[in-house]
Amino acid sequence: MSPRIPDANALVPEIQEAAAALVRATGNGALPQNTGTLVFLRAGQIVGNTYQVARHTASLRGAGESEDRIASLVTWWDSPYFSEAERAALALTEATFGPTPRGGERVPDDLFATAARYYDPKALTTLVVTLATAGFWMNIALLLKPDPIRQATVAA
Repeated sequence: MSPRIPDANALVPEIQEAAAALVRATGNGALPQNTGTLVFLRAGQIVGNTYQVARHTASLRGAGESEDRIASLVTWWDSPYFSEAERAALALTEATFGPTPRGGERVPDDLFATAARYYDPKALTTLVVTLATAGFWMNIALLLKPDPIRQATVAA
């Protein structure tokens, strides 16, 4: 499989400016870095994007994350490897990237309130920006089909 547009950054260099701003916003230190990467990986799993899954799995491994945590992320809700704060972040990820429940609200107030119990306002806002950033990159990856093998080696 080859990318649909091999070097989108060369064609639209402003993408890198947007990327730099998103990295600054999500890397402000308010949210633990591995929590953000777990959110990115879980979003990739939910949407079914191999590029994102390969990239963020490699990032977590490079950061020293355990194979147990990486492997059980797909079933985080009953895995013993995640903190309550991480579970709250992952629940928001599920709500953001999963289908809207019939007749329900995608991100109900009680779910958001649960996350607010574990994260101060700056960290919670950073988590929201992380979820939005995951969506931004997810859509680019779904549309352009970058090479997941190459990206996994770059991220590691």
